[in-house]
Amino acid sequence: MVWNAVLQVGIFSVLVTVISVPLGLYMARVFAGERTFLDPVLRPLERAIYRLCGVHPATEMTWGEYAIAILWFSAAGMLLLYAQERLQSWLPFNPQGLSAVNPALAFNTTASFTTNTNWQAYSGETTMTYLTQMAGLAFHNFVSAAAGIAAAIAVIRGFVRRSSPTIGNFWFDLVRATLWVLLPLSVIGAVLLVWQGVPQNLNPYVHVKTLEGAEQVIAQGPVASQEIIKNLGTNGGGFFNANSAHPYENPTPLSNLIEMLAIFSIGAALTHTFGQMAGDRRQGWALFAAMAFLFLAGAGVAIWAEQRGNPQFAAMGINQHASPTQSGGNMEGKEVRYGIVNSALWATVTTDTSCGAVNAMHDSFTPLGGLVPLLNMQIGEIIFGGVGSGLFGMLVMAVLSVFIAGLMVGRTPEYLGKKIEAREMKLAMFYVLIFPAVVLLGAMAAVATKAGLAGISNPGPHGFSQILYAYTEAGANNGSAFAGLSANTSFYNYTLAFVMLFGRFLMKIPALALAGSLAGKKSVPVSAGTFPTTGALFVALLVGVILIVAALTFFPADALGPIVEHLALYAGKLY
Repeated sequence: MVWNAVLQVGIFSVLVTVISVPLGLYMARVFAGERTFLDPVLRPLERAIYRLCGVHPATEMTWGEYAIAILWFSAAGMLLLYAQERLQSWLPFNPQGLSAVNPALAFNTTASFTTNTNWQAYSGETTMTYLTQMAGLAFHNFVSAAAGIAAAIAVIRGFVRRSSPTIGNFWFDLVRATLWVLLPLSVIGAVLLVWQGVPQNLNPYVHVKTLEGAEQVIAQGPVASQEIIKNLGTNGGGFFNANSAHPYENPTPLSNLIEMLAIFSIGAALTHTFGQMAGDRRQGWALFAAMAFLFLAGAGVAIWAEQRGNPQFAAMGINQHASPTQSGGNMEGKEVRYGIVNSALWATVTTDTSCGAVNAMHDSFTPLGGLVPLLNMQIGEIIFGGVGSGLFGMLVMAVLSVFIAGLMVGRTPEYLGKKIEAREMKLAMFYVLIFPAVVLLGAMAAVATKAGLAGISNPGPHGFSQILYAYTEAGANNGSAFAGLSANTSFYNYTLAFVMLFGRFLMKIPALALAGSLAGKKSVPVSAGTFPTTGALFVALLVGVILIVAALTFFPADALGPIVEHLALYAGKLY
């Protein structure tokens, strides 16, 4: 089983690396406005969109103007989606006659998809019409992801430009991210998924008789087109309630691999986009190496914990070892089509990014196996991360790392030839503190109120883990869940919605402000005291800073949930 795990994780890692380089260089060309092979088709459409919207793409924005544009665009999209959910019973493409979404759930879902979180407190096939899925949710799957990519490109410009008051044009970046990056990749991916058996139709649900004579309803719909963008855009919202564990969303081992590659591809590629735009591709490789190390460490622990199984079963004499007749380990909540390795690997991949799609139930993982996805999000969704947000989060951590390195050698810290001074450090710390504040305050409200405690399915430390996980994924804009939490209540719908909104937009503002501050700086010549940011020492320092920041902020909370549950499991106590 060890070599099986090494082989699967190794093949996946190699494919991610191979895909990320050309895609990253391609995106650098796209956002520099250079010619690509798609220009003959997409340039006329791009110009038409600018004329229709009255956009002047050559007019650049300051960081404040860029941030305001993101906020206004997101607010308008949020209002439109809310109206569509509330009115969907009157709108076309509703062959099942589904009713309007109730106000609390509609607000939660609207905030979720606007923020690229895609947390779902509902069953997709019984709540959302085809029109809402295609024109509402899928629209946000594209534009929320595109807005994240745009923000990352703006932050990169801020880091690499010299003495510039501007960091680009949001509308130019948004359109290019949608047309040149997300749309063509989605078309290719959707065709591959249809090839693997994922449905793509507008047919009514099928009513069939089972062998026992009972009636079963088989859901249909435009699944492939929704499935690919949920993964490429690190959105995560499933067409079906079972998400990527459903055989229509993820029917084969090959479709499982395609979807995992889609989740990582853009986030990994953006590191190379950064290196190319910085004029030193080693800078991008350094960030890629830090992300890859954290990913492999998390995947290794999760797979080990799940393959090890339940010690209380072992004490009862139950054989949990792999053999030709059984998979071994902890198979609770997992699809036999994928087994332990692909389930734990997917859980790591989806929480390393802001995707949140699942092919197994995280609530059924062992305490340590469930702690890995939780830590991945608590680190800040920067291990490849959400499309865009992962990169600018990692760049903030890079600024913190060079600041610490500067203190060690007694010099003013520098990154990419820019001095990191008091203003930049205040913005970086503001960025770092927002996330734990919104997560822990939300979890505190839940455990301190009857409405919050009513949602847990386990009164012990696992119940606390369910609450902590829910607010962590909301603040990290991830969308996955410890599925035992009953979250479709007014309390959770509204509190989680506000945590999602704060986690998305309050963190973008200091990141853009940091980019604007650095863009206005002059470059400093490299000297003998300059700390190099392309070698193994910097990568090690960066990884260390990331882990220390996460440990200082979240260890006390984790100790009350998965850690104490792990200790209790080995002490022979059940909750």
